[in-house]
Amino acid sequence: MHTKTIGGQAVIEGVMMKSPEGWSVAVRDPQGVINFKTVRTTPNHPLLRLPLIRGSVALFQALVIGIKAIEYSGNIAFQEEGEKPLSPWSIALSIGMALALAIALFKFLPLGVATLLGEHYESVGQSSLLFNAIDGIVRVMIFFLYILAIGLWGEMRRIYEYHGAEHKVIYAFEAQEPLTVESARKYKPFHPRCGTSFLLIVMLISIVVFMFIPQSWSFTEKLLARLVLVPLVAGVAYEAQRATARVKDHPVMGFLVWPGMMLQRLTVREPDDAQIEVAIAALQDVLKLEKTGQESCPTC
Repeated sequence: MHTKTIGGQAVIEGVMMKSPEGWSVAVRDPQGVINFKTVRTTPNHPLLRLPLIRGSVALFQALVIGIKAIEYSGNIAFQEEGEKPLSPWSIALSIGMALALAIALFKFLPLGVATLLGEHYESVGQSSLLFNAIDGIVRVMIFFLYILAIGLWGEMRRIYEYHGAEHKVIYAFEAQEPLTVESARKYKPFHPRCGTSFLLIVMLISIVVFMFIPQSWSFTEKLLARLVLVPLVAGVAYEAQRATARVKDHPVMGFLVWPGMMLQRLTVREPDDAQIEVAIAALQDVLKLEKTGQESCPTC
């Protein structure tokens, strides 16, 4: 995320890094000063760290932290413009609209297309495999088109560049190299643990999970079941991504993570040195919370 004024509008321009001990967001203001918001978090209850459960918990926590980070970054931007900070109501309204849009695009519409085809083609209506395959394919297509559409917004390029800066700095950290622009610059901006790749894994796993929803259920029941199963899908996707990270050097893993890495070419751009500096600042700040130094690995 970042804050910059483009065309008279405040645009978010900064980086958020998270570690087991907490999180930090670094934002460069128009004067070139990097501002920080650092928060130490408490460990989750052991039950919340169990496989499958920890994935949905991590997704919820990431949403909460992301909202707080955006609020901080946005407030800096608006203060520079002499405007009032974002109010909790405006943030809540924006989140509500975003969730409604996500449900409409990625749950309601794909299911509607599959249901419509099932009513006209008996093979689709009676086959759970074919029905959910169509539902999943439509969902992936909408996701792909959505990314392409928001990529047409000029300011998104800056966001994508900061995205690449995060990945480069994480690569340098994982290689235990000095956290400098020079060491991070040489790495590629695509990372297998990227959120973009995670979303693709979620969509592919959902095809399998949703197959267990009875075909005899109504449209409304299937839609509600898909919403209820989101934590389970997120949990399975989280474990799948962790598994691929542990054996990332295996030849087979390169094939499995390839689709997500290719998709990142739409959401990641090569950053400049100033953007890498902000990413380094965010990582260094969150590392101050770490008790074990580089034995713990932050994630972008």
